Amino acid sequence: MTTNLAGVDANAADPAGPARSSRKAGRPPLRPRRRPHTPLNPRPSIPLTLVTGLVLLYTLLPLAWLVINATKDQKGLLDSSGLWFGEDFTLWDNISRTLAYDDGVFVRWLLNTLLYVSAGAGGATILAVLGGYALATYRFPGRRAVFAVVIGAVAVPGTALAVPTFLMFSSMDLTNTPWAVIIPSLISPFGLYLMWVFAAEAVPAELLEAARVDGSGELRTFFRIALPLLMPGAVTVLLFSMVATWNNYFLPLIMIKDPDWYPLTLGLNAWNAQAQTAGGEAVFDLIITGSLLTIVPIVVIFLLLQRYWQSGLAAGSVKE
Repeated sequence: MTTNLAGVDANAADPAGPARSSRKAGRPPLRPRRRPHTPLNPRPSIPLTLVTGLVLLYTLLPLAWLVINATKDQKGLLDSSGLWFGEDFTLWDNISRTLAYDDGVFVRWLLNTLLYVSAGAGGATILAVLGGYALATYRFPGRRAVFAVVIGAVAVPGTALAVPTFLMFSSMDLTNTPWAVIIPSLISPFGLYLMWVFAAEAVPAELLEAARVDGSGELRTFFRIALPLLMPGAVTVLLFSMVATWNNYFLPLIMIKDPDWYPLTLGLNAWNAQAQTAGGEAVFDLIITGSLLTIVPIVVIFLLLQRYWQSGLAAGSVKE
């Protein structure tokens, strides 16, 4: 009895005991069992991995081309491969020339873009948060009709509204002014729909009722209770609106004729077009460098707000 207990204790104290005994008996050691494949632990898929790699390469290749060619001068762009560096590294010289070219008009275009983004995208986010919260919280006649209008507005492309928008702003003498770009940017049907769905899941009705029972007014309830819960969704809408306004080309093209009010998209296109005019100067190195400077603020903003953006997209995905 004592010997059996000692043997059991020795095997229990030594984790390699069963494996050692199996080796002594001439049997192969036991292998650890693999975890079963589940939705949280899926089976690796080689075709899916290859497709993902191709998509990643397709996404990063233009960015790599832009970074590499921004380090070349005008001669290096024509004499070297587009996917490798030239003989001279002129990135910092290109940046200084881009900012100083034509009396610093690039800086003016950058400030115009920041104005359109801050006023247009910021205003669109505020309206989407207020409208989405109201539609998700309050019950009123015609709510279903509003939902149908919002869904229909999401399905309508912006180019289909370009001519009516231009005629309306032209009749009000607002074309060729910043308002012609800012006011249409304030309307974001997708942002309103996203905040509507997000507010319905993120703000419990019981929490609002408890606040009202405690004597909190509607405005205080919104700013003190609902708004902190809506911040992830609001940041998500802000990012989408900022990217759409920052990259907006067609609306400023039909609304703005004065180069002093150009955004970066129209300004860089004007630099590209001047090489095709008689006596125009080709500044392809400045165009590429300006394009690189154009995407830097968006990348920085995405990195700073990434955690809010991810939590906003994942909200409501798990039902309690």
